[in-house]
Amino acid sequence: MKRIFDPIHGFIELTEAEVALMDSAPFQRLRRLRQLGLAYLAFPSAEHSRFTHALGALAMGTRALEALRDHSPEYFQSEADYDAQRRLLRVALLLHDLGHGPFSHASEAVLGRRHETRTEEVLALPQLHEGMGRAGVDPREALALIVNDPPSSFPVLKELVSGPNLDCDRMDYLQRDAYFTGVSGGRYDAAQLVASLRVLRVDGQPRLGVDGRGLVALEQFVLARYMMFATVYFHHTTRAFERVLGDALRELWTAPQELDAIEEFLAWDDFRVMEQLRPSQTAAARALRDRVAPFALAAEFNGERDLTLYEACERVLRDRFADDVWGDAQEERMRRGPALYVHLMGAIVEATEASDLIRGLAGKAYWRKLFVRRGDDCVSEARRLCAEVRARRQATWSSVPLPF
Repeated sequence: MKRIFDPIHGFIELTEAEVALMDSAPFQRLRRLRQLGLAYLAFPSAEHSRFTHALGALAMGTRALEALRDHSPEYFQSEADYDAQRRLLRVALLLHDLGHGPFSHASEAVLGRRHETRTEEVLALPQLHEGMGRAGVDPREALALIVNDPPSSFPVLKELVSGPNLDCDRMDYLQRDAYFTGVSGGRYDAAQLVASLRVLRVDGQPRLGVDGRGLVALEQFVLARYMMFATVYFHHTTRAFERVLGDALRELWTAPQELDAIEEFLAWDDFRVMEQLRPSQTAAARALRDRVAPFALAAEFNGERDLTLYEACERVLRDRFADDVWGDAQEERMRRGPALYVHLMGAIVEATEASDLIRGLAGKAYWRKLFVRRGDDCVSEARRLCAEVRARRQATWSSVPLPF
């Protein structure tokens, strides 16, 4: 047994077989993949890695399964069944991020391969395939918890690993990202939420849900996700540098198909990318090296209601600056896929019925930003033009008579 101290979860205990998996080269590579990619350019302390996140997800999953054993014991056929599911869950959460490339989604866009596909290839490597066997886990079952296909024989575990609502991946990274960025809006009552987890029967099928006493903690969790997207994940500085990084990676990987080989793919990490870019004199490489993004924020718009204002500002800026304008429109579905259920006053209801807050945040959230290329007062002029468009729009709205 090995104990590792974590700033979020305290001591995390690992078995010898889990330590062997952790000591493998593909897992140690996670030390060199930042959890938040280039966000450290906006939040200097956001240097945490996917290595520590994987351990945190394992810790969250262990506590979640313990809560289900205590409050939904009928889901487990026996103590041996619980132990087997516990081993499977822990290994799947430990290994769930092995397929990420350098700077995660930025490299996915360049290489054209999603990290879930890469994860399947990594888990097929002998040292991991055999290591899972020594941990008492069927590699096929672990893979089924991490990726969409094949379907898993353990639907509740699947929800805990890669589900659309209450997966332990998200439970950990929201806390971890909030801690290391210092953004308080990303915090929620994790202890209360985990203690409230239940296995609920919906249409005769077992589903991961929440007891009504944890409804406030669930609201905090949903709101924390929204706040982290708004303040961290789509921060304008990060987005501006991610655009530059995409250009730099295309220049660096002139033959991206060479990284199709899993061994070559695993040889790359965030630090190797930056080291390879250091001597380059291209505009993208210099921007990353000097930490000066070529595009600066002109205006940002939140909410579906701002779509027409965004389009009006974009037209004005393009008329003035032409191709030196970049429109960055992001949409994030706050509640994806199957409904989330709550056991409330003897009935099982959807969370959107139990909470006005969750209902208000369900569906899509919108963040749109307009950037302009730096130079000769372009940024200040662009911001002034957008402010004028907004002022004219508000004046028009205020002049409309009330319907009573």
